Amino acid sequence: MPAGTAAEVLKTVFLGLEVGAVLEGQVAYPLVMRYKSERPADLETIRQTLIATPTGARVPLSAIAEIREDQSPNLVTRENIQRKIVVACNVAIGDLQGAVQEIRNRVAETVQLPQGYRIEYGGQFESEAQATRRILLLGAIAIVGILVLLATVFRSWVDALIIMCNLPLALIGGVFGVFLAGGVMSMATLIGFIALFGVAARNGIMLVSHIKHLTENEGVTGFREAVTRGASERLAPILMTAITTGIALLPVSLGLGETGSEIHAPLAMVVLCGLVSSTVLNMIVVPTAYWRFGRLGR
Repeated sequence: MPAGTAAEVLKTVFLGLEVGAVLEGQVAYPLVMRYKSERPADLETIRQTLIATPTGARVPLSAIAEIREDQSPNLVTRENIQRKIVVACNVAIGDLQGAVQEIRNRVAETVQLPQGYRIEYGGQFESEAQATRRILLLGAIAIVGILVLLATVFRSWVDALIIMCNLPLALIGGVFGVFLAGGVMSMATLIGFIALFGVAARNGIMLVSHIKHLTENEGVTGFREAVTRGASERLAPILMTAITTGIALLPVSLGLGETGSEIHAPLAMVVLCGLVSSTVLNMIVVPTAYWRFGRLGR
Protein backbone atom coordinates (compact mmCIF):
# COMPACT_ATOMS: atom_id res chain seq x y z
CA MET A 1 0.00 0.00 0.00
CA PRO A 2 1.52 3.38 -0.94
CA ALA A 3 2.58 5.50 2.04
CA GLY A 4 0.73 8.50 0.63
CA THR A 5 -2.57 6.59 0.62
CA ALA A 6 -2.19 5.64 4.26
CA ALA A 7 -1.37 9.25 5.15
CA GLU A 8 -4.49 10.48 3.38
CA VAL A 9 -6.63 7.94 5.26
CA LEU A 10 -5.20 9.05 8.62
CA LYS A 11 -5.71 12.70 7.74
CA THR A 12 -9.34 12.03 6.85
CA VAL A 13 -9.94 10.02 10.02
CA PHE A 14 -8.47 12.38 12.56
CA LEU A 15 -8.33 15.82 10.88
CA GLY A 16 -11.02 15.57 8.24
CA LEU A 17 -11.04 16.20 4.51
CA GLU A 18 -12.46 19.39 3.03
CA VAL A 19 -14.92 18.40 0.31
CA GLY A 20 -16.78 21.65 -0.31
CA ALA A 21 -18.14 24.84 1.21
CA VAL A 22 -21.43 25.99 2.74
CA LEU A 23 -22.60 29.51 1.94
CA GLU A 24 -24.47 31.53 4.55
CA GLY A 25 -25.04 34.96 3.15
CA GLN A 26 -21.68 36.38 2.15
CA VAL A 27 -19.69 33.97 4.35
CA ALA A 28 -18.37 30.60 3.14
CA TYR A 29 -17.78 27.85 5.71
CA PRO A 30 -15.68 24.79 4.75
CA LEU A 31 -17.49 21.46 4.61
CA VAL A 32 -15.23 18.83 6.21
CA MET A 33 -15.75 15.06 6.10
CA ARG A 34 -14.20 12.77 8.69
CA TYR A 35 -14.87 9.48 10.42
CA LYS A 36 -16.79 9.34 13.64
CA SER A 37 -14.44 8.60 16.50
CA GLU A 38 -15.40 7.71 20.06
CA ARG A 39 -11.87 8.05 21.43
CA PRO A 40 -9.35 10.87 21.20
CA ALA A 41 -6.52 10.58 18.69
CA ASP A 42 -3.80 9.25 21.00
CA LEU A 43 -0.92 7.05 19.91
CA GLU A 44 -2.70 3.79 20.72
CA THR A 45 -5.78 4.85 18.76
CA ILE A 46 -3.61 5.66 15.76
CA ARG A 47 -1.83 2.30 16.04
CA GLN A 48 -5.16 0.39 16.05
CA THR A 49 -6.63 2.32 13.12
CA LEU A 50 -7.65 -0.19 10.43
CA ILE A 51 -6.23 0.38 6.96
CA ALA A 52 -7.61 -1.36 3.87
CA THR A 53 -4.92 -3.15 1.86
CA PRO A 54 -5.00 -3.66 -1.94
CA THR A 55 -6.16 -7.30 -1.39
CA GLY A 56 -9.19 -6.10 0.59
CA ALA A 57 -7.93 -7.16 4.01
CA ARG A 58 -8.02 -4.61 6.81
CA VAL A 59 -5.02 -4.49 9.08
CA PRO A 60 -4.07 -2.13 11.93
CA LEU A 61 -1.71 0.68 11.02
CA SER A 62 0.87 -0.64 13.50
CA ALA A 63 1.27 -3.72 11.27
CA ILE A 64 2.58 -1.70 8.34
CA ALA A 65 4.18 1.33 10.02
CA GLU A 66 6.04 2.31 13.19
CA ILE A 67 4.00 4.77 15.22
CA ARG A 68 5.93 6.90 17.73
CA GLU A 69 5.97 10.42 19.12
CA ASP A 70 8.94 12.52 17.98
CA GLN A 71 10.03 16.15 17.61
CA SER A 72 10.98 17.54 14.24
CA PRO A 73 10.49 20.73 12.22
CA ASN A 74 7.10 21.01 10.62
CA LEU A 75 8.72 22.52 7.53
CA VAL A 76 12.02 21.55 5.93
CA THR A 77 13.67 24.38 4.02
CA ARG A 78 16.82 24.31 1.94
CA GLU A 79 19.50 26.74 0.88
CA ASN A 80 22.41 25.90 -1.44
CA ILE A 81 21.17 22.28 -1.60
CA GLN A 82 21.46 21.98 2.19
CA ARG A 83 18.76 21.67 4.81
CA LYS A 84 18.43 24.58 7.18
CA ILE A 85 16.47 25.38 10.33
CA VAL A 86 15.79 29.04 11.14
CA VAL A 87 15.63 30.12 14.78
CA ALA A 88 14.34 33.72 14.92
CA CYS A 89 13.99 36.13 17.81
CA ASN A 90 13.33 39.81 18.48
CA VAL A 91 15.31 41.86 20.99
CA ALA A 92 12.97 43.79 23.27
CA ILE A 93 15.47 45.14 25.81
CA GLY A 94 19.09 46.15 25.31
CA ASP A 95 21.46 46.49 22.39
CA LEU A 96 20.90 44.40 19.28
CA GLN A 97 24.62 43.95 18.66
CA GLY A 98 25.18 43.05 22.31
CA ALA A 99 22.37 40.50 22.24
CA VAL A 100 23.82 38.83 19.13
CA GLN A 101 27.28 38.71 20.71
CA GLU A 102 25.86 37.16 23.87
CA ILE A 103 24.05 34.54 21.79
CA ARG A 104 27.30 33.75 19.98
CA ASN A 105 29.16 33.31 23.26
CA ARG A 106 26.45 31.14 24.86
CA VAL A 107 26.15 28.92 21.78
CA ALA A 108 29.93 28.53 21.53
CA GLU A 109 30.11 27.50 25.20
CA THR A 110 27.17 25.10 25.40
CA VAL A 111 26.37 23.72 21.93
CA GLN A 112 28.40 20.87 20.42
CA LEU A 113 27.45 20.44 16.78
CA PRO A 114 27.67 17.05 15.05
CA GLN A 115 29.88 16.72 12.02
CA GLY A 116 28.38 18.37 8.96
CA TYR A 117 26.38 20.99 10.92
CA ARG A 118 27.16 24.67 11.23
CA ILE A 119 25.56 27.83 12.61
CA GLU A 120 25.22 31.09 10.71
CA TYR A 121 23.96 34.36 12.17
CA GLY A 122 22.03 36.83 10.07
CA GLY A 123 19.36 39.47 10.27
CA GLN A 124 18.90 43.13 11.00
CA PHE A 125 22.03 43.37 13.12
CA GLU A 126 24.15 42.92 9.99
CA SER A 127 22.58 45.97 8.35
CA GLU A 128 22.95 47.94 11.58
CA ALA A 129 26.63 47.04 11.89
CA GLN A 130 27.27 48.01 8.27
CA ALA A 131 25.43 51.30 8.68
CA THR A 132 27.32 52.03 11.91
CA ARG A 133 30.68 51.51 10.22
CA ARG A 134 29.63 53.69 7.32
CA ILE A 135 28.39 56.55 9.48
CA LEU A 136 31.51 56.45 11.67
CA LEU A 137 33.73 56.60 8.59
CA LEU A 138 31.76 59.43 7.01
CA GLY A 139 31.65 61.26 10.36
CA ALA A 140 35.44 61.08 10.68
CA ILE A 141 35.86 62.35 7.13
CA ALA A 142 33.44 65.21 7.85
CA ILE A 143 35.34 66.22 11.02
CA VAL A 144 38.63 66.30 9.13
CA GLY A 145 36.98 68.28 6.33
CA ILE A 146 35.57 70.80 8.81
CA LEU A 147 39.00 71.19 10.41
CA VAL A 148 40.64 71.89 7.05
CA LEU A 149 37.86 74.31 6.09
CA LEU A 150 38.18 76.21 9.38
CA ALA A 151 41.94 76.42 9.01
CA THR A 152 41.47 77.82 5.51
CA VAL A 153 38.87 80.41 6.54
CA PHE A 154 40.66 81.59 9.69
CA ARG A 155 44.11 81.18 8.08
CA SER A 156 45.32 79.45 11.24
CA TRP A 157 45.49 75.82 12.29
CA VAL A 158 45.62 76.92 15.93
CA ASP A 159 42.29 78.74 15.66
CA ALA A 160 40.77 75.74 13.90
CA LEU A 161 41.95 73.35 16.62
CA ILE A 162 40.66 75.65 19.37
CA ILE A 163 37.24 75.69 17.70
CA MET A 164 37.28 71.91 17.30
CA CYS A 165 38.02 71.43 20.99
CA ASN A 166 34.28 72.07 21.43
CA LEU A 167 33.64 68.56 20.10
CA PRO A 168 34.98 66.67 23.15
CA LEU A 169 33.20 69.19 25.36
CA ALA A 170 29.94 68.27 23.65
CA LEU A 171 30.88 64.59 23.82
CA ILE A 172 30.79 64.73 27.63
CA GLY A 173 27.10 65.62 27.74
CA GLY A 174 26.30 63.39 24.77
CA VAL A 175 27.67 60.31 26.56
CA PHE A 176 25.57 61.21 29.60
CA GLY A 177 22.56 61.48 27.27
CA VAL A 178 23.24 57.98 25.95
CA PHE A 179 23.28 56.74 29.56
CA LEU A 180 19.92 58.41 30.25
CA ALA A 181 18.49 56.92 27.05
CA GLY A 182 19.25 53.38 28.21
CA GLY A 183 22.98 53.06 27.62
CA VAL A 184 22.55 51.70 24.10
CA MET A 185 24.68 53.15 21.29
CA SER A 186 22.34 52.97 18.32
CA MET A 187 22.04 54.65 14.93
CA ALA A 188 19.79 57.30 16.48
CA THR A 189 22.39 58.26 19.07
CA LEU A 190 25.15 58.37 16.44
CA ILE A 191 23.08 60.75 14.34
CA GLY A 192 22.47 62.78 17.49
CA PHE A 193 26.22 63.10 18.03
CA ILE A 194 26.68 64.34 14.46
CA ALA A 195 24.02 67.03 14.94
CA LEU A 196 25.52 67.92 18.32
CA PHE A 197 29.02 68.35 16.88
CA GLY A 198 27.65 70.78 14.32
CA VAL A 199 26.06 72.95 17.01
CA ALA A 200 29.20 72.83 19.17
CA ALA A 201 31.44 73.83 16.26
CA ARG A 202 29.10 76.72 15.47
CA ASN A 203 29.42 78.06 19.02
CA GLY A 204 33.20 77.96 18.77
CA ILE A 205 33.13 79.72 15.42
CA MET A 206 30.94 82.49 16.84
CA LEU A 207 33.32 83.05 19.74
CA VAL A 208 36.67 82.88 17.94
CA SER A 209 35.51 84.90 14.94
CA HIS A 210 34.29 87.71 17.20
CA ILE A 211 37.57 87.83 19.12
CA LYS A 212 39.46 88.09 15.83
CA HIS A 213 37.05 90.80 14.69
CA LEU A 214 37.77 92.85 17.83
CA THR A 215 41.52 92.66 17.34
CA GLU A 216 41.57 93.20 13.57
CA ASN A 217 38.70 95.64 12.92
CA GLU A 218 37.77 97.40 16.16
CA GLY A 219 41.25 98.31 17.33
CA VAL A 220 41.33 96.31 20.56
CA THR A 221 45.07 96.06 21.22
CA GLY A 222 45.14 94.06 24.43
CA PHE A 223 44.84 90.35 23.63
CA ARG A 224 43.43 89.49 27.03
CA GLU A 225 40.92 92.32 26.74
CA ALA A 226 39.84 91.07 23.30
CA VAL A 227 39.32 87.55 24.61
CA THR A 228 37.38 88.72 27.68
CA ARG A 229 35.25 91.16 25.71
CA GLY A 230 34.60 88.66 22.91
CA ALA A 231 33.47 85.99 25.36
CA SER A 232 31.15 88.37 27.22
CA GLU A 233 29.62 89.81 24.04
CA ARG A 234 29.00 86.37 22.52
CA LEU A 235 27.53 84.90 25.72
CA ALA A 236 23.98 86.06 24.93
CA PRO A 237 23.85 84.79 21.29
CA ILE A 238 25.31 81.41 22.25
CA LEU A 239 22.93 81.00 25.18
CA MET A 240 19.96 82.08 23.06
CA THR A 241 20.61 79.53 20.33
CA ALA A 242 21.34 76.75 22.84
CA ILE A 243 18.25 77.46 24.95
CA THR A 244 16.03 77.70 21.87
CA THR A 245 17.28 74.37 20.56
CA GLY A 246 16.97 72.80 24.02
CA ILE A 247 13.36 73.95 24.46
CA ALA A 248 12.48 72.45 21.08
CA LEU A 249 14.10 69.11 21.95
CA LEU A 250 12.81 68.87 25.52
CA PRO A 251 9.30 67.51 24.69
CA VAL A 252 10.83 64.94 22.35
CA SER A 253 13.35 63.73 24.93
CA LEU A 254 10.65 63.48 27.61
CA GLY A 255 8.85 60.92 25.43
CA LEU A 256 11.68 58.42 25.98
CA GLY A 257 10.32 54.90 26.43
CA GLU A 258 6.93 55.57 24.82
CA THR A 259 5.74 53.71 21.75
CA GLY A 260 7.04 55.29 18.56
CA SER A 261 9.86 57.21 20.28
CA GLU A 262 12.56 54.59 19.73
CA ILE A 263 14.47 56.75 17.25
CA HIS A 264 13.85 60.44 17.87
CA ALA A 265 13.85 60.34 21.71
CA PRO A 266 17.43 58.98 22.12
CA LEU A 267 18.59 61.39 19.41
CA ALA A 268 17.01 64.34 21.21
CA MET A 269 18.41 63.23 24.57
CA VAL A 270 21.97 63.12 23.19
CA VAL A 271 21.68 66.55 21.59
CA LEU A 272 20.00 68.10 24.64
CA CYS A 273 22.57 66.85 27.17
CA GLY A 274 25.42 67.65 24.82
CA LEU A 275 24.15 71.20 24.40
CA VAL A 276 24.30 71.72 28.15
CA SER A 277 27.91 70.59 28.50
CA SER A 278 29.17 72.24 25.31
CA THR A 279 27.49 75.58 26.05
CA VAL A 280 28.71 75.80 29.64
CA LEU A 281 32.24 74.57 28.96
CA ASN A 282 32.51 76.54 25.70
CA MET A 283 32.34 79.82 27.63
CA ILE A 284 35.09 78.63 30.00
CA VAL A 285 37.45 76.37 28.07
CA VAL A 286 37.50 78.06 24.64
CA PRO A 287 38.32 81.60 25.88
CA THR A 288 40.98 80.16 28.19
CA ALA A 289 42.49 78.06 25.42
CA TYR A 290 42.39 81.00 23.00
CA TRP A 291 44.05 83.31 25.52
CA ARG A 292 46.74 80.67 26.11
CA PHE A 293 47.40 79.49 22.54
CA GLY A 294 45.67 82.04 20.32
CA ARG A 295 48.79 84.16 19.92
CA LEU A 296 50.48 81.25 18.16
CA GLY A 297 48.02 81.54 15.29
CA ARG A 298 48.40 85.28 14.76
